[in-house]
Amino acid sequence: QVRLVETGGGLVQSGASLRLSCAASGSEFTINDMTWYRQAPGMQRELVADITRGGRSYHADAVKGRFTISRDDARNTVYLQMNALKPEDTAVYYCTVKYYIGREYWAERSSWGQGTQVTVSS
Repeated sequence: QVRLVETGGGLVQSGASLRLSCAASGSEFTINDMTWYRQAPGMQRELVADITRGGRSYHADAVKGRFTISRDDARNTVYLQMNALKPEDTAVYYCTVKYYIGREYWAERSSWGQGTQVTVSS
């Protein structure tokens, strides 16, 4: 099982920047997709950004042009650079990865982090 630890959340003012990190640890794993979700109070969890093993990325319309997802495979870490933050970005941010163990590429698994709180004040 891959364990994920997210860091980088906090309380900032509107217009500020934050960078979230999500580091994966475990044994003999290979990560495919790495994804950030967020969940605001009383709202459903929504996809924020995704990046494939090949580096192809997707950003939700709500964050496009402000947030950038990236990954460092040597560190098994995914990042979310968040610029020009708005109060509506306030949420708990979760990372999730799809991975396989050893050479079992057909048996893809997933893990979720515990979440990190991002609060943007107006």
